[in-house]
Amino acid sequence: MLITSCATKQVTITNIAETEPKLIFLNYSIKKTSNDSRSISLINKIITDGKLKNQVSDQNEIAEVDDLIYNQLDKNSTIVQSEIIKNPLVKTFEYIDDSNSFQMKKIELDTAQISLKLNLAPNTKYITISHIRELNSKPEILIKTPIN
Repeated sequence: MLITSCATKQVTITNIAETEPKLIFLNYSIKKTSNDSRSISLINKIITDGKLKNQVSDQNEIAEVDDLIYNQLDKNSTIVQSEIIKNPLVKTFEYIDDSNSFQMKKIELDTAQISLKLNLAPNTKYITISHIRELNSKPEILIKTPIN
């Protein structure tokens, strides 16, 4: 004996715009100033639907002098997410010398571009980028980008 029944299924749609994950792409230009500080300017900002796949980050990474820190802040300027950005004005290159040995060379730049691709927390209102001038002191905020 086989019994089947039909029932109406109701799907409740709640404010999807608030629950969909968002990605933010930020591009900045950073310069070393004459007093060995940093100045930074926003090139562009793009917010779109989506989320990063298995973002790998080293949570035990230790900040050093001249590294940067980005913070996602809520409307009360409480940190929602934070991560270290290694000094973008120092690039390390690996090359093979005349004796076919690998060598490392560090080059210090006066200007560079920073590209961030982040999962945007739902309550983020601002993203700040700060410069670590000295260890064990409060980083200097270089730019505060509003998220609308």
